[in-house]
Amino acid sequence: MPDFRPDRRQFLSATGIAFAALLASGCRTGSPSSDAGAVQSAPTPTSGASGAFAGYGPLRRDPDGLLDLPEGFSYRAISRLGDAMDDGGTVPDRADGMGAFDIGNGEIALVRNHELRPGHGSGGVIASGYDRRRGEVLPGGTTTLVLDSRTLSVKRQFRSLGGTIRNCAGGTTPWGTWLSCEETVLAPGVSGGEGLSRSHGWVFEVPAAAPGLADPAPLTAMGRFNHEAACVDPETGFVYMTEDRDDSVFYRFVPDVPGDLAKGGRLQAMAIENLPDTRNWTGTVIAPGQSFAVRWIDMDEVEAPADDLRRRAADAGASLIARGEGLHMGEDALFICSTSGGLMKLGQIFRLVPGRGNGPDRVELFFESESEDQFNYGDNLCVAPNGHLVVCEDQYTDIVDNHLRGITPDGRPYDFARLRSQTELAGACFSPDGRTLFVNAYSPTATLAITGSWAA
Repeated sequence: MPDFRPDRRQFLSATGIAFAALLASGCRTGSPSSDAGAVQSAPTPTSGASGAFAGYGPLRRDPDGLLDLPEGFSYRAISRLGDAMDDGGTVPDRADGMGAFDIGNGEIALVRNHELRPGHGSGGVIASGYDRRRGEVLPGGTTTLVLDSRTLSVKRQFRSLGGTIRNCAGGTTPWGTWLSCEETVLAPGVSGGEGLSRSHGWVFEVPAAAPGLADPAPLTAMGRFNHEAACVDPETGFVYMTEDRDDSVFYRFVPDVPGDLAKGGRLQAMAIENLPDTRNWTGTVIAPGQSFAVRWIDMDEVEAPADDLRRRAADAGASLIARGEGLHMGEDALFICSTSGGLMKLGQIFRLVPGRGNGPDRVELFFESESEDQFNYGDNLCVAPNGHLVVCEDQYTDIVDNHLRGITPDGRPYDFARLRSQTELAGACFSPDGRTLFVNAYSPTATLAITGSWAA
């Protein structure tokens, strides 16, 4: 096993205190817990009648018509659709999941997914990639923005992965790479797969410090399914993954060599004790704060040419989740966003605490949205320096009104930002020093850097 503990400390530096705050409090939708007032000392936040955190105050309308924020916060667009890149191409559209890395020399790398399908514009010719159609490298993949860590100015930006399809979310690793996940199972010989030469539905690894295109090698042992997000437990090297399906399951990859995913490993599916279905669609079978023991089921034939991995997992006892999407790892727990879960089908967030050899893993329902004002179809998520969750909305309505929603450690939602553009918010992640929140407007692509006074 390689020793990646130095990188682990760096990986956790911006979130360790945040997760300690989250783990110290029980999250629920009822009355605030007694320790909720821990965030009241900051001057910017507002308080409700009970004295609990109630958000940063009203959102102020953006004169540029893009992103409303509370007083004390501001944003700037650091990259937009069509901007010239250093490799001769231009910034492509449909920016989705994203991760931020300290790559040394006073630089931050943002590795950004682009959820592009065959036929979408690629922003110029891609020199090489995983797959081609009609002789052209497929447009899906990633771009990398290298920023000055002090000024946040873009020093260079370029294509870093090509030839893939619908790179939706993914996740950072403690060893300095981005896991870019294909949300598709297209393949030659199936509808929509005309002209393809290779099957899709894989995870690809992109080094954050790479100066150009990464080797487009699919990590096939991690399974072929409708991938969404991934995160790594830095203590064990296990990789957790979500699947965007109404009848999805939750996966764990146990690598043979932690830190070297290409060496293979075991793919497993999560089975929750006495809880085959977490969706709460027909009634509350799991309430906020309820904790359950977890076991993991080994999967076989993980390359799944028939796209049946989740069904075989469920038949073996794995628990169903409604559209697993956002996923974020901290020091002692990870948070899983179920986009359409819950009695109102507006979304759920689960918290999984790995046992790490000291007992079984345990999972609980951390939050369930009860109204569109709490959040409406949560997608990507991350943790702010003050321990609050930041959830990107991705509504499915003719006219969308997407927000960044905050959720406090005691389970109180609030509005943090409102997107004025008719698209989704995606890829929320904090800079390694915790001072800047980066987020994407999906289409037309705009990558934004938000700064302000985060509550302590």
